[in-house]
Amino acid sequence: MVEQVTSPLLTKEKTEWLKAKIRDIPDFPKPGIVFKDLTTLLKDGEAFSYVIDVLTEHFKQHNAAYIAGIEARGFILGPVIAHKLGIGFIPIRKSGKLPYRVVKETYDLEYGTDCVEIHEDAVEEGARVILIDDLLATGGTALAAHKLLTKVGANVVSVGFVVELGFLNGRNRMPSNVEVVSILTY
Repeated sequence: MVEQVTSPLLTKEKTEWLKAKIRDIPDFPKPGIVFKDLTTLLKDGEAFSYVIDVLTEHFKQHNAAYIAGIEARGFILGPVIAHKLGIGFIPIRKSGKLPYRVVKETYDLEYGTDCVEIHEDAVEEGARVILIDDLLATGGTALAAHKLLTKVGANVVSVGFVVELGFLNGRNRMPSNVEVVSILTY
């Protein structure tokens, strides 16, 4: 599996610059956790544009038909990347938010379970799809989204993130035949 996004735009200096744009919030959502807050990166127009450009450049090589984004931050990144690539966007939503017939996937959290959904006709059989979200932690949400896409017939060719918390090993939960990439790794 590829770990780092490949782009001629991504340099060590730019990586450090982006990391400086992310705010650490200690003890959120519970004591002992340092939350990586990407809202400070997203509100910086230059940094946000740069992240979109790096991801778009990397994903050009995949010849995908769609970008799928996981609610909520995947809805910020995914449609912009899809637009730049000239392809469609597929929303993966939290339970009860989609108006048409859905396929569901439930997954475990530290404190219970959650569920994501996709329209049953979201993608044509075999269509190449790139899955996007802001941050990869334990991988539960990304794996559930991957399973959903597979259930509706997608060929998930890559899963991309802005930030990966490498020490949580979330990428190890993804199928070995799927590229997993991130711009920044902690």
